[in-house]
Amino acid sequence: QVQLVESGGGLVQTGGSLRLSCAASGRTLSSYRMAWFRQAPGKEREFVVGITRSGGTTYYADSVKGRFTISRDNAKNALYLQMNSLKPEDTAVYYCAANFKFGTSGIMSAGEYDYWGQGTQVTVSS
Repeated sequence: QVQLVESGGGLVQTGGSLRLSCAASGRTLSSYRMAWFRQAPGKEREFVVGITRSGGTTYYADSVKGRFTISRDNAKNALYLQMNSLKPEDTAVYYCAANFKFGTSGIMSAGEYDYWGQGTQVTVSS
């Protein structure tokens, strides 16, 4: 299994940027398909973006496409989410998640992921 710890959240103004990190221990991230999800108070957990085990394929939610970028650095055993042009509706707790699957089938489904970080709060003020 793998343990995941998110960091990099904070308070920013509309239009600002943040870079979230997800550090892994236990196993290398190269063995896992990874994703970022977010959850705002009173709402269901929402898929943000996923990346395949190889890193060759990414899948973005329409709400963040063009503003957010996922990347993985297997040498550093880390996953990143660069968030630009932030909007108040991006306010949520952001989670990184992992499973042990290939391809993109089910990549946006929270129930497909076995391992989760504790989350990091992102707040975008208007």
